[in-house]
Amino acid sequence: MTGTPFTPSRESLRKRLRAAHLYLLVTESVAAMPWIVAAEDALRGGVDVVQLREKDLGDEEFARRAAVLQAVCTAHRRLFVVNDRVEIARAVGADGVHLGQGDTSVAEARAILGPDAVIGISTHDADELQRALADGCDYVGVGSVFPTATKGSPVNVSSPAELAPLAAQAEDAGVPAFAIGGIDGSSVADVAGAGFQRIAVCSGVLAAADPAAAARSLRAAVTPPA
Repeated sequence: MTGTPFTPSRESLRKRLRAAHLYLLVTESVAAMPWIVAAEDALRGGVDVVQLREKDLGDEEFARRAAVLQAVCTAHRRLFVVNDRVEIARAVGADGVHLGQGDTSVAEARAILGPDAVIGISTHDADELQRALADGCDYVGVGSVFPTATKGSPVNVSSPAELAPLAAQAEDAGVPAFAIGGIDGSSVADVAGAGFQRIAVCSGVLAAADPAAAARSLRAAVTPPA
């Protein structure tokens, strides 16, 4: 007898988001080993949320990788989101989608993915944050706190101390806020010291010789004592 597949409710997904401290962006070009090996190792090290971020891949290959990551994240009971490509997120059964400022709107993404999907937005200043909160996003990325290799030299770079108040506003509104941009083992102390308790990383984990150890260390640096 075949049962009905379990579909997490929005509240269960939001509960897992509220417990998340380490968010991994998967981009093959920065990985020191095969990208899926690095991603699985990072999950074993304590990554809470995984985003597939491959801006230059065609839809077919992107969808193939998304399906692989979705299955891996499900096996580890971790959240999986797709960068921007809402239709692919729906096709592979991702938990949600992450949107940039120039991407699909929250309302459009919600219409495609349904009310239970997790939708995150990148924000860089107070105006963008307020719009994201008003639009009903489920989490925000706040950055860039440092220059990042995945975007070259971004124009929006502020210090962790300058961006931490934005994260506090989001958290006060019940929306988890992840610092993003160039965070690794050498810079995470500055981010944590500014008040962030959630971070999004890419090369800081994927480029490490031991992604699990890197993930474990980074997560511990921003996780409050029990």
